[in-house]
Amino acid sequence: MGKGGQNEDSCSSGCVKSEPRYTWEEVQKHNTKSDKWLVIERKVYNISDWVRRHPGGTRVISHYAGEDASEAFLAFHPDLKFVRKFLKPLYVGELAENEPSQDRGKSAQQAEDFETLRKTAEEMNLFKGSWVFFGLYLAHILVLEFLAWATLYYLGTGWITTIITILLLTVSQAQAGWLQHDFGHLSVFKKSKWNHIGHKFVIGHLKGASANWWNHRHFQHHAKPNIFSKDPDVNMVHIFVLGDTQPVEYGKKKLKYLPYNHQHQYFFLIGPPLLIPLYFTFQIMKTMIARKDWVDLAWSLSYYARFFMTFVPFFGFFGSLAVLNAVRFFESHWFVWVTQMNHIPMEIDHEKYRDWLGSQLAATCNIEQSFFNDWFSGHLNFQIEHHLFPTMPRHNYHKIAPLVRSLCKKYNVNYEEKSLYNAMRDIVQSLRKSGELWLDAYLHK
Repeated sequence: MGKGGQNEDSCSSGCVKSEPRYTWEEVQKHNTKSDKWLVIERKVYNISDWVRRHPGGTRVISHYAGEDASEAFLAFHPDLKFVRKFLKPLYVGELAENEPSQDRGKSAQQAEDFETLRKTAEEMNLFKGSWVFFGLYLAHILVLEFLAWATLYYLGTGWITTIITILLLTVSQAQAGWLQHDFGHLSVFKKSKWNHIGHKFVIGHLKGASANWWNHRHFQHHAKPNIFSKDPDVNMVHIFVLGDTQPVEYGKKKLKYLPYNHQHQYFFLIGPPLLIPLYFTFQIMKTMIARKDWVDLAWSLSYYARFFMTFVPFFGFFGSLAVLNAVRFFESHWFVWVTQMNHIPMEIDHEKYRDWLGSQLAATCNIEQSFFNDWFSGHLNFQIEHHLFPTMPRHNYHKIAPLVRSLCKKYNVNYEEKSLYNAMRDIVQSLRKSGELWLDAYLHK
């Protein structure tokens, strides 16, 4: 059997043909735009055509072309029996017997131990969501929205009541953002169908955004966190330079779209206040229309219809629009600080082809647990556990955390945990450091 997978032995009638066998060298050649192979549990699949129909989006699965995708496959799909049906037509062969199960020198023992940890989590029922938890969580979001309306209805539209209404709606929107995240990761219900419906309701009707837009963007982040060209969350469209590598590259090329040595200062003017009200709002609407995603667009428009029907009687159209933008403005600050405190201060670089445990831990850190931190961050203070087990309901992160720490200690993988203050401070410090690296390279290299 050659490395290209051709059977060199003739097979007379009646004998059983062996499956084609491939080396990693051959698999890794199939990582182009039109030719994509990947490996799952030593089986080789040709996904070249399937990527366009992949429910999670074209890019997320394409990011593993030419690689072993076993750990990512297990992490993203709660119903493995159902998903494996789609793999059968894509099957082209197996890895050769003398080939390791992992590519590029990854640790087989570490992968085996992580799989044991995942099975332990299943035995502990940690992938089973609590209807009570999520039901109460949704209820508190709806109560906040009701209180925002009731404040105006019973107390009038003075400055104080308007401010209270904006704050109540901001909290409601932020918490709905964390809840849609749960549905999007299929971690609420056992059946994916009900998670998808819940996701469209929360992100669409309660927030005015698009479930498909979020899925296609966010799953890329989870597949390859903090990897340039693969994680859209570190695509800063030349506004910021991140990590230790990109600033030097920009500096050597004399790229100066903005004064990056001051990015830790203009971050406060561009990042937190504008991400949701400007960039995300425009991108979401543009994406839904360009892709003719009329279902998500209908869900999104139902939010805006409900919002204006509720508040136009109090503020008029333009006043309601001002309230909406004020809510988006404050929510954006909340969202940016929470989501970036776990990632921006961590390693941000080009693809290094690490194993699942190593790649996720290099890009994520945790924030100390407390009732407030859990609520404020939507349990994303357990970012490490969330990235390792993205379909696990968030109320179970604290249960698996000690076992994750133990595994990290065994393999000397850094498990970083910070206070909330230090985590937010580190965003600014990391931007300052990257800006200084850019300036040094720009002036001297």
